[in-house]
Amino acid sequence: MSFESLGLSQPLLQALAAKNYDTPTPIQQQAIPSVLQGRDLLGIAQTGTGKTAAFMLPSIDRLAAANRRASPRACRMLVLAPTRELAGQIADSARAYGEYSRIRVATVFGGTSINKNRQDVARGVDVLVATPGRLLDLVEQGHLTLREVEILVLDEADQMMDLGFIHDLKKIVRLLPAKRQTLFFSATMPKAIQQLAAQFINDPNPVQVSVAPQSTTAERVEQYVTFVQQQEKQALLTMMLRWGFGPRGNMDRVLIFTRTKHGADRVVKLLAGNGIAANAIHGNKSQPQRERALALFKQGEVRILVATDIAARGIDVSGVSHVINFELPNVAEQYVHRIGRTARAGNDGIAIAFCAEDERPYLRDIEKLTRQKIAVEPLPQGFVAEAQRIKATRTTPAREEHQPRHEQRRFQPRPKGERGKHAHKVKPMGGSRRRASR
Repeated sequence: MSFESLGLSQPLLQALAAKNYDTPTPIQQQAIPSVLQGRDLLGIAQTGTGKTAAFMLPSIDRLAAANRRASPRACRMLVLAPTRELAGQIADSARAYGEYSRIRVATVFGGTSINKNRQDVARGVDVLVATPGRLLDLVEQGHLTLREVEILVLDEADQMMDLGFIHDLKKIVRLLPAKRQTLFFSATMPKAIQQLAAQFINDPNPVQVSVAPQSTTAERVEQYVTFVQQQEKQALLTMMLRWGFGPRGNMDRVLIFTRTKHGADRVVKLLAGNGIAANAIHGNKSQPQRERALALFKQGEVRILVATDIAARGIDVSGVSHVINFELPNVAEQYVHRIGRTARAGNDGIAIAFCAEDERPYLRDIEKLTRQKIAVEPLPQGFVAEAQRIKATRTTPAREEHQPRHEQRRFQPRPKGERGKHAHKVKPMGGSRRRASR
């Protein structure tokens, strides 16, 4: 099947050809014809399945075909996203797809100048991509109206619920015209999300598309868990980044997840003490800092990025070879989104989880949600002695590439029949299941 066979217009096909996109993904095949017909749509899709194009391509086609412009301080299509990074990436895609359709695109989200946001929407825009908080700021100040919205897209609805946007979303839906097309996307569909969808979608029988079973993990991701004491995680991480992990060994581009902002900064600091360059991205970073860290990661200038869950669905970077869960998420669904940062666009990927004794309940929740047992990878041979050496030399930073040749060992996952035989025995550490801040 081709994009042309889905009914897209020539300007859209020209934009797709410029990006060398010739074959639609499953969700694009299912969604595009229905969206072109003006149907409301409820989509269940993992991140990385191509859903941005699934809703943006046909929506731009419909906006262009109507041959009208938005009034001053109004928008014709509103896309709501949970994070700044995701909003920026959706807007970039919209600009690329609408290059030959004369579509005006703008973004509004926190961390940027609200005065610039006012200027961007003053003349009216065709496509507005926004986070809920900043959008409401502009509406309440009288710089934006939502009365002309023809198409509403709610992307990553479950994460918006997790991040506490439910009250903002309810305010926004009351400001929208009743007659509109609504496209609702979520990677998971628990009851709370179903109730939210019912508030946003007017059609009692919306088109439903699903490209993967609910809460499944990416098929091309090899998953491993290593049991390790909490205070030993930093040494294990340092050794893994130096020696490599997996059949290829090379950890070309590594995304590391922590539960808290302080934890992310601490990991970066300790890695720097061991001569390994890394950047952090989380909610306490300014927008320029976040953009710079993400740009350096995308360009490969800094191959390690440490993030909180705010970035779990906001980072669309090709070539992420490994995802490391330095701390397991206390909300099982976030694990699915974290490891979805690798194995994108048909590539393979590896996900490794570090599990302390007090995190075992989180691991059980993850395995229950994903309906699969994660392979156990024991600690490397000689781990205790090497961990002590790393701790002793942590205060003497050295450039990573100057590590002695004898250290260039690799973690090699054991064959399936042997995994877990010699799993590291850890002493119970206790702990509580506190819900960490993002």
